Amino acid sequence: MVDFPQCWKCGATLEAVPLPLSRYAECPACGVELHVCRMCRHYDPAVARACREPVAEEVHEKTRANFCGYLEPRTDAYRPGDASGAARARAALDALFGNAPAGAEEASGDDPRADAEALFRPGADDRD
Repeated sequence: MVDFPQCWKCGATLEAVPLPLSRYAECPACGVELHVCRMCRHYDPAVARACREPVAEEVHEKTRANFCGYLEPRTDAYRPGDASGAARARAALDALFGNAPAGAEEASGDDPRADAEALFRPGADDRD
């Protein structure tokens, strides 16, 4: 079984794209440029310049087409984003500002908006 490179952005197989990748190669599925650092087996964000090839010139935009002659497409270029971190951040903001999803207020028994309105209602300072 032959492993084909996959698009770094959408994960589509690049079986129909001729190798070596042209400077103008694009993903047939999403249209993103393919001759980019993120497609290369030398790409590693954990090292200096994010490239393990010691003699390659530095490329600043890792997701834009470049003229690097050391590009070797890899079969595992696609890295899906971690949506769980974004979901946790959104939930924390919603909880902070009282924008809980529908039904969440009834489940918790708290209504931050009603509490704030009651606090600033005329005569609210007469409470004991």
